[in-house]
Amino acid sequence: MIDTVELMRKVGNLRILTSRLVDDRLSGDYHSVFKGQGMEFDEVRTYVPGDDVRTIDWNVTARTGYPHVKRYSEERELTVVFMVDVSGSQSYGSVARTKSELAAELTCLLALTSLRNQDKIGLLLFSDHVVKYLPPRKGRTAVMRLVREVLATGGDTQGGTDIAAAFNFLNNVQRRRAVVFVVSDFQDQNFERPLSVAARRHDLVCCHLSDPAEHELPDAGLVELEDPESGASLWVDTSSPAVRRAFAAESQRAHEELRKLLLRHRLDSMFLSTDREPVDEVRRLFRQRASRVRRAL
Repeated sequence: MIDTVELMRKVGNLRILTSRLVDDRLSGDYHSVFKGQGMEFDEVRTYVPGDDVRTIDWNVTARTGYPHVKRYSEERELTVVFMVDVSGSQSYGSVARTKSELAAELTCLLALTSLRNQDKIGLLLFSDHVVKYLPPRKGRTAVMRLVREVLATGGDTQGGTDIAAAFNFLNNVQRRRAVVFVVSDFQDQNFERPLSVAARRHDLVCCHLSDPAEHELPDAGLVELEDPESGASLWVDTSSPAVRRAFAAESQRAHEELRKLLLRHRLDSMFLSTDREPVDEVRRLFRQRASRVRRAL
């Protein structure tokens, strides 16, 4: 587990970095691409021809003698939940950061963006079980606690991955519709059914984390590879072109399988890597959603 002083230093640095990115590059985008919980009552006004008769307020109409209608406006407040994978594979990173550090940076970036809209923000940390759950709360204190939890747990990643169990937990505790960011490397199987249930109830965005070395083996001779989740190890001759091709082919197969799964359920996604800044992928997602909103108008 990361020590307290180091943890607070990382939280402070991350807050400074992501606050600047939110102000400079994401301002205004978030508000326009995520819808609120529904419609809320705004006011009662006099009926004019063309108004929907279903919106007539009969109590006010009877009291005044003139027809009045209820006016509604979109409720802008969102509930945002971050489902963050803290399994053993998240500790891996061959370049500037580990996948757990990338998860923390992405979560902080999105959480501070949500804060600008005064949204409620919650957190679900999972590995092969639900590690921690923070119910959605408002305010900067809630955001910074969320970031501390992701960083602290990310410094002690362990265990396997059970995405189905995490979705089942979410489906039980989060009854009201929410925007749910699922932050994981998705190194798991048999989670399509609970994902499908969650996708019907919530606005799911799947954020896939990876590292360059997970897609292509370097030519480093005979090396021992260890699975950080199961602890199993295997000696691999990385100097063999056939071995490297097989490794790359399996990585590509898993990647395409995940893409097809997300397309099947019409889910938005971000594919992030430890060698790239997450803000660029976040902006791509926002632009994609904004374009879809404009086409629907």
